[in-house]
Amino acid sequence: MIRRNKTPKKANINLRFNLLTVVVYIIGIILIVRLFSLQIVHGAEYREQSNTRLTRESTLEAARGEILDRTGATLVTSDMQFSLEMYKTKIDDNQLNISILNMIQVLEKYGVSYPDSFPISINPYAFTISDEELVEWKEDNDLDENISAEDAFNEFVDKYEITNTTNVEEIRKIIAIRYQISIEGYSSTKSITIADNIPREAVAEFSESSDKFAGINISVKPVREYTSGTLASHILGYASQISSEEYETRKDTYSQNDIIGKTGIEYVFEEYLKGKNGTRQIDMAVDGTTTAEYVSEEAISGSDVVLTIDANLQKVTEDALAANIQKISSGGFGQRFDTNAGACVVMNVNSGEILAMASYPTYNPADFVGGISTENWNKYNNDSAHPLVNKAVQNSYSPGSTFKMVTAIAGLESGVIDLNTRINDTGRYTKYSDYQPVCWYYTDYRRGHGWLNVSQAIERSCNYFFYETADRMGIDTLARFARYFGLGSKTGVELPSETSGSVASKETKAELHPDDPSWYAGNTLQAAIGQQDNSFSPVQMARYISILANGGNRIQPTIVRTIRRADGSEVSKEEIESFVNQKLGIEQEEVEDIDINQEYIDAVLAGMESVTQDSSGTAYVRFRDFDVTVGGKTGSAEAGDKVNAWFVGFAPFENPEIAIVVIVENGGHGNYTAEVVRDIMEEYFGMNVETIEEDMTAEPFVQIMN
Repeated sequence: MIRRNKTPKKANINLRFNLLTVVVYIIGIILIVRLFSLQIVHGAEYREQSNTRLTRESTLEAARGEILDRTGATLVTSDMQFSLEMYKTKIDDNQLNISILNMIQVLEKYGVSYPDSFPISINPYAFTISDEELVEWKEDNDLDENISAEDAFNEFVDKYEITNTTNVEEIRKIIAIRYQISIEGYSSTKSITIADNIPREAVAEFSESSDKFAGINISVKPVREYTSGTLASHILGYASQISSEEYETRKDTYSQNDIIGKTGIEYVFEEYLKGKNGTRQIDMAVDGTTTAEYVSEEAISGSDVVLTIDANLQKVTEDALAANIQKISSGGFGQRFDTNAGACVVMNVNSGEILAMASYPTYNPADFVGGISTENWNKYNNDSAHPLVNKAVQNSYSPGSTFKMVTAIAGLESGVIDLNTRINDTGRYTKYSDYQPVCWYYTDYRRGHGWLNVSQAIERSCNYFFYETADRMGIDTLARFARYFGLGSKTGVELPSETSGSVASKETKAELHPDDPSWYAGNTLQAAIGQQDNSFSPVQMARYISILANGGNRIQPTIVRTIRRADGSEVSKEEIESFVNQKLGIEQEEVEDIDINQEYIDAVLAGMESVTQDSSGTAYVRFRDFDVTVGGKTGSAEAGDKVNAWFVGFAPFENPEIAIVVIVENGGHGNYTAEVVRDIMEEYFGMNVETIEEDMTAEPFVQIMN
């Protein structure tokens, strides 16, 4: 038997300990040698390098996402512009002044402005601020209270040690930049912006002779560009520099110079449109010369928001609305009304997609890029027509006779009338002794329409028929059907500050009129013809007409088709809806599901067809020679001392595709606004026919009512 010697366990431990001790000893020697080399052998060399080289981080600003129409046409983009920044460097005043003057000469060569808030002018010397401001300014700058402008100027010459030139104008320019630096402050890591939007030629000159410009850096900044001027401004909104209040709540993702969406799509989808900034490393010598630069983190562009609108149709809609308002205000239809505002919505009746949305008057979002001027801000805010308000979404109006289709459907569905019911319009509704409203026809002709069925009542806009229908069913039933059509509640469209409007009801009256909360029979009669507390936005009205035209199917209005990320992927519909609801605080309302009888809808639509196709229809004169059959309804609604004019319509009648709603504030007669719908439909259906102006002065007054 062979025996093997075994190493005792204790001996193994001692061996490993000795080896570890040796390794630690060797490492210690290496570190000592390395430290000796750094501090003694090469110490002077490394100290020299550290004193002559600075490394800074510069932000690579991400391009903001674009906003596109449904065809891919760009409505909003970001134009990359160059800015000149300046960092503090380890050079003396004389070198700094020389560098500043060199920099100014290049900027002036290319017509680029730079900061100049120094309050002393030359030739002749004079202070350029008020006496009150001057007293405080002298104190802040430790100047004698009686010092002259020339002496104060020379104090700054001495303060900044300007000896590189004797030219007073050049000295004044150097002081302007030095003074701005003293106000804003800068350091080796925090720059001051000297100029924005500098041309490429200037960039090239700065780059080619960088040794002449101490501490400068050319940064690339995305600047918002609204490519079509005022087109769709109320939809797009605008983006501008972040406010101090906004910055306080977003410090983790925004800097103080960032732009942020303020209104419209720019505001709602800010979190998608804003990209993620990158980082660039810049190596500079102590004299401010850039020695190297590289990207350490790439910037990621924001997502693109694709809208449902068509830019061409949007332009036609805006132009038609503006022309119509101007025509009404100038008496172009035979009667002049003082009007200067309105709105229009074009909607796909089956999908709820908004194809165009106009609000008049409009504004230019480009005015807000870089900060709006006081002049423009006052111009917009002092305008009585409120150009910054999106009237299609933010305002609500009494619908007048355009509401009568709701009353008709409610009456038919509740059984108080049927398709064969005929009501005799005698002109004055005399059922109640204390309130006896009349039909508009009686006001003009001192007689009623006579016996009418529901389709005829819509065609002729007979108030009496709808008084009686509503009186039979009561306000609760009428309000129930109004809500089914989406009236009196937010549509959830992806735009801010949407109004909910209101549906006339007992509850609404008690809320809005606490001094007289009781509900009377007369309130029901007024509600039936779109008055009382009925007040709806144009986008709500477009949904209502779309539901009628598509056979009673509820739809969700939308103005956003998709969102495309920088990598090409798309955000899901569910994510967009959830995001918008949270951003805008939209709560989904429970709406009773009503299965409306198609025969009833057909009868109502037949009445709307007669409005445009029969000679007795209130909009016949607008569509009598039109190539597409249109269903429509005119409406005139009193609003204080004004009469707002509505037209609602859809086409083609046989197979509806679009619904169009127009309102002109104090437009007088709904008949007038039908012209807008005709112009839009010509574009949508590719008719491109030349519109022939018609002389309205010879038309019977019956055809321009309601």
